[in-house]
Amino acid sequence: MQSSISFKAPAFGLIAKRGGPKVPLMLVGNFLSQTGIRSVCEDLAEHLSANGHPVFTTSRRKARSLRFVDMTSTVWQRRRRYSVALVEVYSGPAFLWAEAVCWLLRRSHKPYVLTMHSGNLPKFARRWPRRVQKLLCSASSVTTPSRYLLEEMSAYRPDLHLLPNSLRISRYTFRPRQHPLPRMIWLRAFHSIYNPSLAPKVLSIILKDFPGAELTMVGPDKGDGSYEVTRREAARLGVTDRMTLTGSIPKQQVPEWMNRGDVFLNTTNVDNTPVSILEAMACGMCIVSTKVGGISYLLEDGHDALLVPPDDPAAMAAAVHRILTEPALAERLSFNARKKVEQYDYSVILPQWEALVKTVAEGA
Repeated sequence: MQSSISFKAPAFGLIAKRGGPKVPLMLVGNFLSQTGIRSVCEDLAEHLSANGHPVFTTSRRKARSLRFVDMTSTVWQRRRRYSVALVEVYSGPAFLWAEAVCWLLRRSHKPYVLTMHSGNLPKFARRWPRRVQKLLCSASSVTTPSRYLLEEMSAYRPDLHLLPNSLRISRYTFRPRQHPLPRMIWLRAFHSIYNPSLAPKVLSIILKDFPGAELTMVGPDKGDGSYEVTRREAARLGVTDRMTLTGSIPKQQVPEWMNRGDVFLNTTNVDNTPVSILEAMACGMCIVSTKVGGISYLLEDGHDALLVPPDDPAAMAAAVHRILTEPALAERLSFNARKKVEQYDYSVILPQWEALVKTVAEGA
């Protein structure tokens, strides 16, 4: 599918003005940056607060059970301090958290906006259609960051709003990759759905033609064994000395690490609209990604990225090889990626969030 995207103000009203009182908000999601995993809701909370909104958040608890308790207790105990809640919705066990939180919000007579995440949510919805439809239809509004989820989930509620994941683009230095070097960057949490062990396999192939090739893998260990699997695969292939595993890094250091490489590898088996890809686009990296989930809605093969089948090291290595040997292709991908991601700047998206919460608050 072509990924030409034009973002317009959604149908929920005019763009909110900076003047006037700001809506007090409760944001419910995973605020886990202290563990090295910074979610979209943390950035949104930061920008809404900076723009004058009283913002309350939950939860920063690392343990799942404690996070669930913290989310529900915070939403209930602070119900007199906020007017609208923004609740993230994921598949799997996290869906139960959203159901419980929204039940309490209804008991509190608080309007809420749901934001759907997770490339696995359509599969989850097909398994539990009534639960998903009931939750989505209970909200004042439902948003999604990708056209993929917009299309896949419209059967459960037709009036979904597209509000993409966003960046403060000015924080990312654009460096055009006109003559890229064989320096590859992988940035994600180490988890099986992101298939990190594919990256050293790609490196081992690239090293045959580019002996100086390097791979840097940035991200925290999610604890499902993927980190160790990746290390063992690198050792088996004999590429450990050409790899750097940094662990988690502070969010503000992401642009610096991105610009240490020229080719960005996205190896995932399941995906939606990953912020890591937006960050790579903002830096002008040449992106090679698996074509899964919402990726083909975000990236256009041959225009701003090269897309390959999932779990195919030969195909991904061939795409990297093209970038390293075709300067015109590399330059095109680099410039087009930066141009597209400028549509995702918070200066474009944040006013749409403000307009939405204002409309929801006024309609409560």
